[in-house]
Amino acid sequence: MSDDPFSHLRHELRTPLNQIIGYSEMMEEEAVDSGQQGFVSDLQKIQKAARNLLETISTHLSPDSTGKIDAKLQPAAQAKTDKPVTRRETPPGTGHLLVVDDNEMNRDMLSRKLEREGFSVDVAADGRQALEVVRKTPFDLVLLDIMMPELDGYEVLERMKADAQLRHIPVIMISALDELESVVRCIEIGAEDYLPKPFNPTLLRARIGACLEKKQLRDQEQRTYQALVESQKHLAAELAEAAEYVKSLLPPPLNGEINAESRFIPSTQLGGDAFGYHWLDPENFAMYLLDVCGHGVGAALLSISAMNVLRSQSLAADFKHPGAVLAALNDAFQMDNQNNMYFTIWYGVFNKTNRILTYSSGGHPPSVLISDHRPPLQLRTEGMVIGSMPGVQFQTAQCPLPPDSRLFVFSDGTYEITKRDGSMFQLEEFTQRLAGTTDLDDLISFIKEMNKGATFDDDFSIMKLQF
Repeated sequence: MSDDPFSHLRHELRTPLNQIIGYSEMMEEEAVDSGQQGFVSDLQKIQKAARNLLETISTHLSPDSTGKIDAKLQPAAQAKTDKPVTRRETPPGTGHLLVVDDNEMNRDMLSRKLEREGFSVDVAADGRQALEVVRKTPFDLVLLDIMMPELDGYEVLERMKADAQLRHIPVIMISALDELESVVRCIEIGAEDYLPKPFNPTLLRARIGACLEKKQLRDQEQRTYQALVESQKHLAAELAEAAEYVKSLLPPPLNGEINAESRFIPSTQLGGDAFGYHWLDPENFAMYLLDVCGHGVGAALLSISAMNVLRSQSLAADFKHPGAVLAALNDAFQMDNQNNMYFTIWYGVFNKTNRILTYSSGGHPPSVLISDHRPPLQLRTEGMVIGSMPGVQFQTAQCPLPPDSRLFVFSDGTYEITKRDGSMFQLEEFTQRLAGTTDLDDLISFIKEMNKGATFDDDFSIMKLQF
């Protein structure tokens, strides 16, 4: 630890003197508290004599002054005067402390001092016992002696700071060693502070108080963090439950005159996609997909509300006329009344007798029609998003559907992704991919493989209808 040949000798000589100072200080405090001022002067003389001896030891058993702790840390230079002592009015301490020292008198003296301050104190006689105790019992602070046989304070400190369970416990190193090298080593390992023996009572209280205050702040931060983690887990569970509820409202596959199937992959947040298809009457089949701006519970509630209106046909509109349906939706769901949220939608009606698809869209991506012997056809009309302003009219368009036509209706979350090379996947690329798509799961696998992220940033919603 040091090339100083007198280091160990100084330590051994200081130990009994520190004990004399410590016990006489406690006796002085007790005399003051009990009103027996007559003993105070003699006890102060004992302390002064012991401190003088300590100063003599430091002076005559040191080869030079190099490597010594700064004078501010030397209690020997802070010898008390014989002025009258008043009763202490220090507020009681709080906290569970562990005192680790191989010297029984040192343990007893320090633990008594701390208990008089109001602390709860346990003791350990060596380093191994200290490690066993701190693993079984929670402590707010450890006061750890450096010079101990077998497992010294440095090793105990290193093991505590290497242990995830123990590293958060603050440690104040205590020792009769007076070497700056010792202080630096302790601080580098992770000690909160260093106190030389004998303890200045005021300095001891201040250092312990500062460490405990920092510990309380860390504990509060940890409790706040854990509460936040639990809150996030609870919120995530509720959002997952809400997402499952939204999925339960989506239509099952349909087989018959029209074959229909869909896929819905929620993003990491609860989104606002909703879609459906159903027969309006024996001749007309309706299909629709809407996408509410943003994410979260509000977006999901708005999408469910709009979907239920479409399923129940509860608007004052002819549901076989897509433009009229969108106009009625726009008036019913004005964003001023929906927390400034709006949505896009594609709505179509297929008449099986004349095989005509009538459709309208409001700010939504086009649907894509795939039929034999012709390029993919994007079906879209000009129209504002739903909810932007009242009284808006929406265009309606028509398209014949050849036999075995496939129609893909989707949200922008299916193609607005960042590819692995950093570029954006474009609608035209997606349209060409749909031309060769017969299986939606194969399409999803392709998009996932191309997507740069592990999850989709937006809800992935798509319907495939075959007429």
